[in-house]
Amino acid sequence: MVDRRGFLSTFSGVAAATALPASRVFADLRCQPLPAMPDAALYEKDEEAYWAALRKQFVIPEDEVYLNNGTVGSSPLPVLEAIVNCYQNSERMAQSEPEDYPIWGYAAWNEFRDPLAAFVGCKRDEIALLRNATEANSYIANGVDLKAGDEVVITDQEHPGGEHPWDLRAKRYGIEIKKIKLPKPVLNTAAVLNLFSEAVSPRTRVIFFSHITTVTGVVLPAKEICALARSKGILSAVDGAHVPGMMKLDLHDLGCDMYSASPHKWLQATKGTGFLYLRDEVIDRVWSTIATEGWNDTKLRAERFQRIGSSNVPALCGLRAAIEFANQIGMERIEKRHRQTANYILKEMVQRGAESWTSPDPALRCAIAAVNVPPIQISELESWMWKTKKIRIRGGAPAKIRLSTPYYLLRQDVDRFLAAFDEYKSKKA
Repeated sequence: MVDRRGFLSTFSGVAAATALPASRVFADLRCQPLPAMPDAALYEKDEEAYWAALRKQFVIPEDEVYLNNGTVGSSPLPVLEAIVNCYQNSERMAQSEPEDYPIWGYAAWNEFRDPLAAFVGCKRDEIALLRNATEANSYIANGVDLKAGDEVVITDQEHPGGEHPWDLRAKRYGIEIKKIKLPKPVLNTAAVLNLFSEAVSPRTRVIFFSHITTVTGVVLPAKEICALARSKGILSAVDGAHVPGMMKLDLHDLGCDMYSASPHKWLQATKGTGFLYLRDEVIDRVWSTIATEGWNDTKLRAERFQRIGSSNVPALCGLRAAIEFANQIGMERIEKRHRQTANYILKEMVQRGAESWTSPDPALRCAIAAVNVPPIQISELESWMWKTKKIRIRGGAPAKIRLSTPYYLLRQDVDRFLAAFDEYKSKKA
C-alpha cells in the first residue's frame, strides 16, 4: 500500500510510467478516497476534534509540526486534486474552439477571477491574476508615473519583494524612498498613524506598506493609513502577501488604490499564484511592465496586467479550489482559530522569558507571533528543531522567532514545540 502522504514525491514517476488517467493515478497513490470534510456540527460540539479532522486534508506527515505558513502554506488534498485534474484536461488539447489553448497569459479567465474577486471584496475587472506579490509589487513600482525627486513612503519591515522594486525605481529614475521605523512591538493604531502622517511631505506621491509585515507579523491599520493617503491626494499601495486566507479581506472597504497578494501562504493555494488589485479609478494611471497583445487596451481594465504570455493554467484551478476550501470552512471560523492559537503560543513564549515583538493590541495581530529570544541563535535553533524534532520554524538573525499558526495546527502540536524549545533552552543554559 502506498501511503497517501507519499503522493507529492511519487506522482510524477508513476504518472509517467502508466497510461492511467490522472484522477485514477491520484486515487491509486492514496489507496483511499479523499477524506471527508468534518461535519459542521462537530465544530459546535468539539472545536479541537473539528480541526483535527481537517488536519487529515493535508499531506504534511503526522509526525511533523509546521509553523511557517508565513513563508509558504501546504495545499490541502482538494487543491492538489484540482491541479492534477486540470493538467489532465488541459493537456488533452481538446478545447472546444480551435483557437482556444491552455495558456494563462492570453485570456480573461473570469472563471477564476470571479471567485477571487468575491473572496477579497472587489470587482472582477479590478483583479489581475499574477504569480505572486513580488510580481504585483513590481508592476506597481514600475507602473506609477513618478519623476526624479518624487517621494515614496515605506516602512522598515517590508519584504524584499516589496521594498526592492522601489529601490530599483529610485536607482534608475531618481525617486526618493523615505523609510518609517516601526517600533517592536507596535503598541497601537495611533502610534502608526502618527508615524505615517509625520513622514508625508509635499513631495510624497505613494504610501506603500505591508498589511501584515513579514518581520513581526503586525497587522497594520490599513484602512486608516489608506484614508490618510486619500485625504492628502497620495496613492496607497498595500503588500497583502499574508492576508488572504489568514483573515477576512474586503478591498473596497479597505479603501486602498492598489493591493498585492500571494495566496500560496495562508490561503494555501498553488505555488505560483498571486494577484494585483487596482481600484477602478486608478487602473488607467498604471503602466504595464510586461508588453504583449492587449498591453495598452484600457477596455481590458486590470486584465491587461495578467497578459504575460504562456503560463500555468492548472495553478489557477488550484487557486479556485483553495478559495472553495476556505469558503467551505468559513473565513470567520478560520480567522478566529488563527487568533486563538497565536495568542496561546505568544503567551506561553512570553512566560518563558521571550521578548514579544507582537503587538499587545489584539486588533494589530492575527496568526503570526514574533518573539526575540537572545542569546539563542535562530539559525542553530531552526536547524535543531527540524533535524531532531521535525518541527519547522522561521526567524531572523540573530534571535527572532516568527511563529505562524495555521488553523489545522493542533494544541498538541503547539505544546510539542514548546516542550522542544524548553529542552533546547536547557541545553544552552
